[in-house]
Parts: sequence; structure tokens; C-alpha cells
Amino acid sequence: MRHRAAPLAVSALLLAAGCTSSGSGGDDDAGPASVAAAAPGERLTVVADAEPVAAAVSTSRALFEEAGVVVVAPDGDRAAALLGASAAVGLGVPLLLDPEGEDGDEAVAGELDRLGATTVLAVGADTAPGDADVVSVPATADAVAAATGLDLAEADPVAEGGEAAAVAGLDPEAPAALRPEDGDDAAEGEASGELSEVERAEPLEGTVVLSDGDPAALAGVATARAAGATVQVTDGQTDPRGSADVVDAVAGADTVVALGAGFGAEDGLDWKLETAATGAQLPGGGQVLFPQHFLVALYGHPGTGALGVLGEQDVPATVQRARDTAAPYEALVPDATVVPAFEIIATVASEFPTEGNDYSYEAPVEELRPLVEAAGEAGIYVVLDLQPGRTDFVTQAEVYRPLLELPHVGLALDPEWRLGPNEVHLTQIGSVDVEEVNRVVTWLADLTRENRLPQKLLVLHQFRVDMIPGRERVDLSRDELSVMVHADGQGPQPSKQDTWRVLRGIGPEGLTWGWKNFYDEDAPMLTPEETIAQVSPRPELVTYQ
Repeated sequence: MRHRAAPLAVSALLLAAGCTSSGSGGDDDAGPASVAAAAPGERLTVVADAEPVAAAVSTSRALFEEAGVVVVAPDGDRAAALLGASAAVGLGVPLLLDPEGEDGDEAVAGELDRLGATTVLAVGADTAPGDADVVSVPATADAVAAATGLDLAEADPVAEGGEAAAVAGLDPEAPAALRPEDGDDAAEGEASGELSEVERAEPLEGTVVLSDGDPAALAGVATARAAGATVQVTDGQTDPRGSADVVDAVAGADTVVALGAGFGAEDGLDWKLETAATGAQLPGGGQVLFPQHFLVALYGHPGTGALGVLGEQDVPATVQRARDTAAPYEALVPDATVVPAFEIIATVASEFPTEGNDYSYEAPVEELRPLVEAAGEAGIYVVLDLQPGRTDFVTQAEVYRPLLELPHVGLALDPEWRLGPNEVHLTQIGSVDVEEVNRVVTWLADLTRENRLPQKLLVLHQFRVDMIPGRERVDLSRDELSVMVHADGQGPQPSKQDTWRVLRGIGPEGLTWGWKNFYDEDAPMLTPEETIAQVSPRPELVTYQ
């Protein structure tokens, strides 16, 4: 059941002498034309119609229970549709499109009937579907202003493809007169009548409409602004987690309408919306990692420099070092947000038996928490690295669930240190089969969805093909994760490039990629400028050890 907004006492929209009339009402004795906007009853409503006429009708159905007056513009007439949007937003009533073809006429006439429309303001046309009285207005700002009583301010011309964004930006209290950038202003004539003053409905302040920006959504966006809903244009992005602006827009919203055919094809839109609605954001903004972000990480274990540069200084100095290491990349990677990161070795491979005889020291959660929390406060992403010895990755990952439930923490698997039952470190190079990797994928993706967390990074460290047998079958179906192969080769740059080339040749398509620079073992270590210039295609993560 839909919630009906409190109906307004709306002044009657009257037809002045000389208007075209094709139905009942529309004279000086007519009663008030009722308008009632109503939020959809469902948390998420998807309007996935690809055709502009159908999309306009569906949006009207989603957001209005009734409207005695409706604006109609010819489908395909950009000038009329843009001015119709200005009028609809200013009046607070739906905008529909007049189609060419009987089926479309019937759909629009049916929606006018459902709304109880007694008057149609036809912008750029002499007639409109259905039986309502028609006020015909040429597609000029002066004529629309004269017919509606709206004070339409001059607006910048709207470039082709920018219609949805321009309409989304209309102010219902002071709408602008929108016109195409390539318009010739050839329309002439006067309105066939005029409308009396309209008192608009209470705005749907708890409703957010996401538009993918397709021009086909112009009328729907206008109807949403007319209803007082917030409209956020996503510029073609249909995953609501994908930008900071969209996450901010839907956080705390009562209802969301996703307007655009792309939203209908977005797998898992419901849970992605619920994740976005938490408002939690990754360092750098949004809830999706790549390609929006570029990570630059320090690697190691806190409290010791023997395992990498991350542990060479105290927590505040480590935060500053991460920022300083990432800073040179900001000018080199202008199309992404550069984010400093920590890769913390959470479980450290041991040459000797440990508790449980798994040859792995598992750092207590509370030992790691100060560094992890300091990272979150500083806008630094964290990856917890596992060197599991003789146990399995899922078992060790479960130990760190409390940290992985934080929005800025991901996970790394280091197969070099994954031993068989009778193996020991530094005698064999470990490996992990893809089935175990996929169990981690499932475990981490389930944790992420259950806790409505931003997308998590799952790193697979590798410098030999046989470290992850069957890697081409790794599960990339879970959008909760970005799965990355991190090329860990060290030594002369030609050898590192060979490793990079071989690993990238395995697949599957859809992996993200990381590169490691070693301070002491590379010959020579690449500078940031050389890393970006020589490592192709560009990685999404560069780690320093």
C-alpha cells in the first residue's frame, strides 16, 4: 500500500477564454484541482523503461496519486520537453510525453485518467491524449510564463545529453526556462488560455530519485522534482555504491526510485542500495574501490622493521609516512583518487612450530586495533595479510572478523606461506588451490553483505604460476569484493616485468592488479614516475616493502 501525502488545498487551474477544450471542467465555476504526491510504498522502486513515454508514465505512477493538472509535451521535441519540465517543476505537477502511435496514446490517456486530470498544459502542441481540457502553449519561455503565471528566469542552454542533469537542478520555487543549446528559437504564437495560481503539494522530502542521466529520463526527472523529491544524477553509473554523492544522497532516505533502463539490469540493486543507505564510505569516498581509487601501501608488521617499512616507526609516524609515500602519485594519476594504505601482516609465517602446530603467529586483534583504527581516522585503507602456515585461510580470516567488519579493512592471502601438512617454511614455497581461494571469496563477500559494508579488497599475492593452481577459475561473481592479483616479484626490472606479463596472461578477465616495489631487493626500485610509466597496464595498488 502506498502512503498518501496530505492533500493540499490547491487553487483551481482554470481555462481562460479561447482555450481548446476536449473534456469536462475547465471553467470559472470549477472546483479546486487536487494534487497529491505520494512516496512509493516500497523501499526501492525501479523505473527501467527504455522508452521516454513509458518512463514518464511510470514515474508519474510512482510519485503522484492524483493531479488535476498535468503538463504534456511532444515526445522527441527537446525544446518543448525542456520548457515542459520547467513548467511542471514550477507548478508541482507531473510531466508526460505525447507519443506518436496509438499504444503510447492509450498509456498516456490512461495515466491522465488515473491521476484525475481535468486540465492538460500542452507545451509545443495543440492537442493531448485523453479527454481533459487542453491549454495549448507554444514552446517559448514567454508563452509558458504567460500561461502559467510562473516567473521563468533565463537559463544557460542545455547541451545534448545534459537534459536530465539540467532538469534535476531546477528549483521548484524559482524554475529556470530551459532550452536546447542548439535550439533556433523558431517557435511563435500565444497560449490558447492561462492557468490560475497553483499551490503546490508538500514535498516528498524522504524520497530520493536516482537518474542514470539518460535523456530518456527527462520527463521522469521533472516529475520527481515537481513532487519535491531529491534527484541525484549518476552519470551512467547504476551501482548506488559507486560515488560519494550518491551514497550521501540515499543515506537516510525513506524511499528510493531508480530511474533508467540501466538500473533494471544492475544485478543486486536492492542490497547495493541498502549498503549505500548506511552512508559509510571508503577512504577517498564512495563504496566501490576501482577505478575510482588508486592505492599506495606500506607493507609490514607493527613494531618491527624486519618485515617491512610499516613497522619501522610508531603509529603517528606510520600514518605520515603513508601519506608522504602516496603523495607523489597524485599528479601522476589524475583520473583517480590516490589513497594511502597499510598492508599489515596479521599472521606471520614461523620457521618453527607454533601454538596449534600451524607454523604461523596470529597477532591478537587488540594488538592490531590501534593501527587499524588510526588508519580509519586518517583516511587510510587497510589490508590484513595472512601467512597461514599449515592452517587454511578461512580459519585465519575468521580470527580477524572484528577488524574486517570495519568499512576500511580488506584482506590479503599470501600463498607463499600456505603449507601442506608436512611442509615447513623456507624449505618449500607454499601454494593454495583455487577452491580454497573461492571459499575465502564466499566467506568475505557474505560478511560484507551481511554487515552492509563498502566493497572490500581481496588480494592474492603471487610471483609464480604454481602458487595458485587453477587461478583462472577464481570466483569474480561477487560484487561485494574486488579481487586483485598482486605481483610480488623482486629483483632486476626485466625479471619483474616478465613476472607481470606471465601472471597477467592467466586470467580471468575482471581481476584488478597490484605491483610491489622493494626498497632493498629491486635492482633498481622504480620511482613513482617510472612505476606509472613502465608498469602497463597501470596497477590499482602499488605497495612498498
